[in-house]
This record gives sequence, structure tokens and C-alpha cells, in this order.
Amino acid sequence: HVRYPARFQLIAAMNPCRCGYLSDPERACARAPKCAGEYQGRISGPLLDRIDLHVEVSAVSARDLSAPPSGEDSATVAARVAAARDIQSERYKGKGVRTNTEADGELLEQVAAPEASGRALLEQAADTMKLSARGYHRVLRVARTIADLARQPNVARVHIAEALSFRRMQGAW
Repeated sequence: HVRYPARFQLIAAMNPCRCGYLSDPERACARAPKCAGEYQGRISGPLLDRIDLHVEVSAVSARDLSAPPSGEDSATVAARVAAARDIQSERYKGKGVRTNTEADGELLEQVAAPEASGRALLEQAADTMKLSARGYHRVLRVARTIADLARQPNVARVHIAEALSFRRMQGAW
């Protein structure tokens, strides 16, 4: 009997096009947008659909590297994440689930059910963005996590909107 690990966290990165300068105004890609479409089109839709968060990151300038850090420090963020994990542990106690990512079906619908305006936004976005059932449920999980990070007991429209902002739109490249 062989048992393989199934829980893992995938973190991936890729350039927007072959040369990597698609959104750089000083070194713009000479073949844009065709180059980007061809390059990014090599990743299958079903694989992209399994990635919860899609974040575009701009190049960092030398000036940015030498500037003092802005925003929250790592310890503050780590404390907020730990608090959200504690909320999830308490929520799922005795249910065979530890975190939002493991919640499925009726349990997910129960714990991540958005308020009416959030549900309407999600339904509209599902049509507009052509979300699969998998993508729809991933948005709910991410929205529930965003609400947990904000220590909000309910998933609101703003949490759905933020979760949707992390989804790649069909044909966005």
C-alpha cells in the first residue's frame, strides 16, 4: 500500500509574454498583444481554473528597492493570518475540515453564503467571466477567507468583489 501526499500549495510565476516586457512602457514588447496571447495561451484553461489567486506584479525599479518598505510588516500580516486560521479552526471543529480550502458542497454554501448583493454580484460575474463550477466555488472560498482576515462573520459584497479581482478573466490576455 502506497500513500502519496495530496495536500500542497502551488505558487507559480510567469512573464506576460516571451520577452517579459508586455506592460513596460519603456521596453514594450514589439509583438504585443499577439505575443502575449500565444505565450500565455500555452497554459490550459482547466489548469488556470485550479489556481485561486492570479496577481499581476509590475517590475520593481531600483528606486523602489532602495525606498523604505510601505504597508504592513510581515509580523503584522502573519498575526492576521494566524487569527484567520484560528477562526477557521473554530468554525470547522468536529466537521472533518480545518480550513476554507477544504470546505465543499453544502458546508461551503453554509459558511460562505454571501449576503444578497454579494450573491447577485457573484452570479453576474459567473456569467460575465464564464466561471466554471470549480471557479465559482473557488471565489466563494477566497471570499470567505477575505472575510476571515477582516474578522467579519459574514461574506459581504466587498469580499466577493475582492475575490473576483483575483480571478483571471476569460480571454484577458
